[in-house]
Amino acid sequence: MNMTDWPVLVAIAFAVFLGMEVFAWAAHKYIMHSWGWGWHQSHHEEREGWFEKNDLYAVVFAAFAILLFVIANYGYPLVGAVATGITLYGAFYFIVHDGLVHQRWPFRHIPHKGYAKRLVQAHRLHHAVKGKDGGVSFGFLYAPPIDKLTRQLRTEGTVAAERRGESGTDASATRH
Repeated sequence: MNMTDWPVLVAIAFAVFLGMEVFAWAAHKYIMHSWGWGWHQSHHEEREGWFEKNDLYAVVFAAFAILLFVIANYGYPLVGAVATGITLYGAFYFIVHDGLVHQRWPFRHIPHKGYAKRLVQAHRLHHAVKGKDGGVSFGFLYAPPIDKLTRQLRTEGTVAAERRGESGTDASATRH
């Protein structure tokens, strides 16, 4: 089988889609909750209107995927498969994270069971920490077990310290 046969390209796109969760987790933890907090902080505050500064991350990632599609158009189907995996992840992020978790769509659905409920709960625990430090659950489509996240928050004590008003915490408002 040739590397440019469609089953191989589909497998590559699927592998990239799965790998994007690892990339997104790392980018969320080590960029967005570090030196990229200037954009991401808006996601942890009340939003006014349809957009927030954090949406600039989606623009950057979409621009990268578009660039890969342009390169693929010049005869590089493997690059196109990578771009497809990135784009599919972005679509799922938009549907699941922005739509289901943060209710940024005109319709409202709050899951009451299953994995979707766990995903929403895990992200709410992520937003329980007001500042950029001491958070949990940095993935967007994978949610660790809720009891594990709750134990981690208690162990680190960030939420309790914020409630006591101790220094070293960011007092910006949290958004669920």
